[in-house]
Amino acid sequence: MPILSAPRSGRRALRLLLAPVVAAAPALVLFAGPGHAAVPAPRLSASSQEPVTAAAADLTDPRKKDIAMQLVSSAENSSLNWKAQYKYIEDIDDGRGYTAGIIGFCSGTGDMLDLVELYAERKPGNVLAKYLPALRKVDGTDSHKGLDPNYTKDWATAAKDKVFQQAQNDERDRVYFNPAVQQAKKDGLRALGQFAYYDAIVMHGDGGDSESFSAIRGNALKKAKPPAQGGDEVKYLHAFLDARKVAMKAEEAHEDTSRVDTAQRVFLNKGNLDLNTPLSWKVYGDPYTIG
Repeated sequence: MPILSAPRSGRRALRLLLAPVVAAAPALVLFAGPGHAAVPAPRLSASSQEPVTAAAADLTDPRKKDIAMQLVSSAENSSLNWKAQYKYIEDIDDGRGYTAGIIGFCSGTGDMLDLVELYAERKPGNVLAKYLPALRKVDGTDSHKGLDPNYTKDWATAAKDKVFQQAQNDERDRVYFNPAVQQAKKDGLRALGQFAYYDAIVMHGDGGDSESFSAIRGNALKKAKPPAQGGDEVKYLHAFLDARKVAMKAEEAHEDTSRVDTAQRVFLNKGNLDLNTPLSWKVYGDPYTIG
């Protein structure tokens, strides 16, 4: 279906508008999205997706991408079953309203609105379309006004629809996965580095604030050069993960850095730059394995 409007600035961009939930640390976007930065790439219709290439060391390989989703889900949902998260929705009291879906789209930060708009473009009159006016009004706040009492139930209903599932997949790719992987490739990074970028942009978003993905990468570049600039990949990734931890600790909700310390850093220390299985890691103390 043709795009009816230009892409919005994306999710979790309005972190500074949600100051009441910020601890005495610098502002940080918990699941901030690319709304901080340049306008994301145009949306793609479900039928216009380019086929992924099966490069063994590339995160766009279907198997590698599934591993990436399982790794993120272990941290975000305490489960490797990321496909079970299409129906997930709750207010986790982080000041961003409802958090939902496979990548944590938020009603208070723009990306949930983007998603529901896309769903309405592809399937007019769907069960969530009636909430678009309310979603536009609560954008930038933690309010549920106009959404309660039935929004969560209707979200779960929509999550059974393949059209809505594909919309979630496509928005994940447009806003988070594709920009992260593309930048990692430009930096000469293999699958592990591509995943490190992806996980960072999912949590911190991208843009002008001091804890965004671009800021994290910029801080890493001050310490080491990536392969594309003649640097050592392992040394650079350690610098990136160090900078990532600093950004995480800037907000109370991210003080647990196990998704770096006992996951990504474990793979890096083992020299598993291609993110090959088997993989074993821990998040928040819980063990996970992909065989």
